[in-house]
Amino acid sequence: MTCFEEVEKMSGQHPKPVGLVLQYGTAGFRAKAEQLDHVMYRMGLLAVLRSKKTQSTIGVMVTASHNPEEDNGVKLVDPLGEMLAPAWEEYATLLANAEEQDLKSVLTNIVEKDSVNLQEVARVFLGRDTRPSSLKLAQAVIDGVSALGGTYQDYGLVSTPQLHYMVCCWNTKEQYGTATVEGYYQKLSLAFIALTKQIPYHPEEMRQLNVDGANGIGALKLQELEPYLEKKLLLKVHNDGTSGKLNYLCGADFVKVQQKPPQGLDMKANERSCSFDGDADRIVYYYIDESGCFHLLDGDKIATLITTFLKELLATADLDLQIAVVQTAYANGSSTRYIEEVMKVPVHCVNTGVKYLHHKAQEFDVGVYFEANGHGTVLFSKTAESKIRQMAQDQNQLGEKSNAAKMLKNTIDLINQTVGDAISDLLTIEAILSIKGFTIQQWDFIYTDLPNRQMKVKVSDRQVIATVDAGRRAVSPAGLQQEVDALVKKYNLSRAFVRPSGTEDVVRVYAEADTQSNADTLAHGVSLVVYRLAGGVGEEPKLLP
Repeated sequence: MTCFEEVEKMSGQHPKPVGLVLQYGTAGFRAKAEQLDHVMYRMGLLAVLRSKKTQSTIGVMVTASHNPEEDNGVKLVDPLGEMLAPAWEEYATLLANAEEQDLKSVLTNIVEKDSVNLQEVARVFLGRDTRPSSLKLAQAVIDGVSALGGTYQDYGLVSTPQLHYMVCCWNTKEQYGTATVEGYYQKLSLAFIALTKQIPYHPEEMRQLNVDGANGIGALKLQELEPYLEKKLLLKVHNDGTSGKLNYLCGADFVKVQQKPPQGLDMKANERSCSFDGDADRIVYYYIDESGCFHLLDGDKIATLITTFLKELLATADLDLQIAVVQTAYANGSSTRYIEEVMKVPVHCVNTGVKYLHHKAQEFDVGVYFEANGHGTVLFSKTAESKIRQMAQDQNQLGEKSNAAKMLKNTIDLINQTVGDAISDLLTIEAILSIKGFTIQQWDFIYTDLPNRQMKVKVSDRQVIATVDAGRRAVSPAGLQQEVDALVKKYNLSRAFVRPSGTEDVVRVYAEADTQSNADTLAHGVSLVVYRLAGGVGEEPKLLP
């Protein structure tokens, strides 16, 4: 057994702050950037061990997504572009929190527990977002990879979905695509152009889309992509990072939570606009109508649009494939009712966190999953993909059937199945709107969202909240759920739930009701109950103006 001398020697250059305890969650680690140097070094070590264990290339992405610019984070990417295996999330937490003198024994335990062959070669792909701290933190990852004798490829500035894509391409011997940023642009643009080639040429205003890049990596990457689109889509990128702070008063999370347009985007009435988050794995759409009223089309509306399109194509192609939608408790009740009762497509509710949606969506021939925050994608089973590709190539298939199969094939190529991807989702949505001839208002009017409100309550320890039923019911502290139920009964078409944040000591509150005023009042009432029973700190929650 190696004694990890080089690891111990290098770890002195990446000291752990005294008393800092971090947890690897759905989004990996996130904290203030200055606290993360030792974590990055150790995730470089863990990526090497994971690579040796799986005999595959592993990805490491330095990003804190929609968090403020002064934060940063890191997540590991497994061989097929998926999120890190749960057992290894636990290893990541142990490794990040180990004291300097215990580092060697923690590494040794991982090697022994998971039978890691240290003689295997290790390869790591590295990417980072545009935060000022990301370059230095990426170097700490490289130090960790090098200390354990791994090799690495540094892709530099890439979106999180691009790194997931590259890892999948490399480990499938490029069956999924070419493992370069250019290969990513080529695959997506060719599929988009092929999918929309039969569409009549729309006037410029129909082809133009406002994009809020959140002053992040997505803005840079969209500008690189645009030449590949051959002017089939005109992208007007705002908050492109040339001025303004990352995610500050802009980006998908800001728009979703505040339910208003980002700063730096001056929209005309009924103009299609969308926002990315900081690492470009989320997207939400919106517009302002003639009366100045803001309309948000979030992950639920995106899932409904894509599911409608795919279901129609599967029916036209006469392909007997099972399609299902996966949501979380945050999905608007109107969307769930519409998908189940009007579209007749089954809906499954899972715990909040994209890894839970991704896992559930893998159970179906075609699994559409989107969190309400705009993070999502579509997964096609191997069987479904094989049937669709065979039919698309079948010379004996003619007319509508053949055309539908070809459109499905192009949709498979356009969608990034490894993870939610704002750029891929944007192109998919734009293609569907063009094919169906929909304006953004027509898309919006498919169903009407129930008014809703999200709030968060600061608490001394978020662990006091425990939930069941995919996060929809609280089982502790005692009495909390009963008080929530009593409040919900006061309003029509209402529901509410609470859940602990995965990243900070706050409890998240969600409420919806028949009117915005009722949703706001319900959310405030539930927040007060949480504050009182779950150890609220600071000021009592205020009713939003």
